[in-house]
This record gives sequence, structure tokens and C-alpha cells, in this order.
Amino acid sequence: MAQTNNTLNKLTNLELSIQISLSGLSFCILQRDINTVIALNEISFDKKLNPLEVLEKLKHLFNAEGITQNDFGDITILHDNDLSTLVPKPLFNEDCIADYLKFNSKILKSDFIAFDEILINDSVNVYVPYININNFIYDQFGAFTFKHTSTVLIEQILQIEKNASVPKMYVNVSNNHFKTIVINNAKLILYNTFEYNSPEDFLYYILFTIEQLNLNPETCHLVFIGNIAKDDVLYNIAYKYIRHISFGSRNETYTYLEKPKSNHSNFTLIKSL
Repeated sequence: MAQTNNTLNKLTNLELSIQISLSGLSFCILQRDINTVIALNEISFDKKLNPLEVLEKLKHLFNAEGITQNDFGDITILHDNDLSTLVPKPLFNEDCIADYLKFNSKILKSDFIAFDEILINDSVNVYVPYININNFIYDQFGAFTFKHTSTVLIEQILQIEKNASVPKMYVNVSNNHFKTIVINNAKLILYNTFEYNSPEDFLYYILFTIEQLNLNPETCHLVFIGNIAKDDVLYNIAYKYIRHISFGSRNETYTYLEKPKSNHSNFTLIKSL
């Protein structure tokens, strides 16, 4: 479910995208008329915060970067948490929206529950957004669009792998957690989120997923995106056990005033533009 920016009296070429998680924040600003990302920044927290603490961090970021001084034609907020689940669209009933989440997520009666339609997969992504963040953004800018990060991730990877014929596991690495998507014959086989506190945790969840899906670590292709590099300890430990490892690519054509860390970093943030 999304809110659409319908402010017609503010014609601007600037687009803002912000990704929110309890372990960090990131944002970028695209100047659409010249196809240039003029701002890209990310902040990792020392520990996992609660939504109220994250909001204070976001307010500080807005003040430090002068974000509210701009008029934006489009604003997208990405909510990054493990409070989400996929439902086949033919089985989806909006009146039962809380029931889809309660079996695999701890939710409260007061939680606001939203959903995104994923057309490419004929599914619905049901999730709990950080409503205090949404309210703050609305107070600052008015109407905007919000999604779950996994919506962007699934849409983009299914599009990239629409002609794929071999099993692939995408792992989108963030600070202390990662999302994994498994594709086979261009179809989504699995989506899940894992928290990790050590490289061993990280490896365990990857190998566990491979085992549960009856994939072969000798033939399955593991594709890393997000906050990971070839000299990272996470990459090195995975490389010991999995033969085929590569890095993905955003495959976009933006120009950057300050380049991202790599062609696969900030994947969901930039692909949301």
C-alpha cells in the first residue's frame, strides 16, 4: 500500500529516497533532469535502536544535511525490518491482513499494518512500517510513497533474473542482518531475513538455506549485494564453502557526485528511485 505524492504546485526535478532500519539509515537525492545522484549517505548505529531512537537519528540527519530546505517531486521511504511476509495475491484478503503476519512475526494490536503489491510475482507483501517515521515525513513534506525494502528487492531481482535457468541465491547484506532471495528458473523460491552477530552466524544461515532447499553448494550461485566487499570477512568465510560466488550490479545509468562504495552497494535504496 502506498501514498502517492500529488503536490502539483511544486514542480521539481529532485527525488528523495530514505531507507530506515533499526541498525542504520541511508538516503539519496536524485536530480532527475540531469540523471545525477547529488547526495548519498548512510549511517550505521553502534547497536540496534528502537523506532523512537531511530526517529531522533533521522531528525538529526535532516538538520545536518539540510534536507528539509529542498522541495521534492517524489519521496520514497523504505522500511527495512523482519516484520513482513509474502502472500499469493489470489489468497490475499485485506480484512485478514494481521493474520498473515502473526504466525511468523511478533506484532502488537496497536501496530499499523500495510501492504505492497508485487505485480511481477502476483503476490502481496504484508508488513509493519515504522509509523512514527511515516508521520514525521508527512509532517515535513506532505504525501509520499512508502514500501518495504523486500518489495524493491524482489521486484528488481526477478526482473534481473527473468531469463535465468540456474538456481541463484541473492544475499543483500546490511549491518547485523541480511535478506536472502532464492531464484530458480526465473521464479521466486524463497525470501527471508536473518540477523547475524558473527561471520559464523552469517555462514550458518546461508548454508542452512541451501540445505533446506536441497540446493548443492557446488553448483548453486551465490550473489552478494549491499554492504559487502571481496576482502570482507563475510565474503571470505562464505568462499570457503561455496564454489560460485559473485557480486550483483544495480545496472543503472546514474551519474554520481560522490560514487557509491561499489556497483552492488545501496542496492534497494538506489533501485527505489
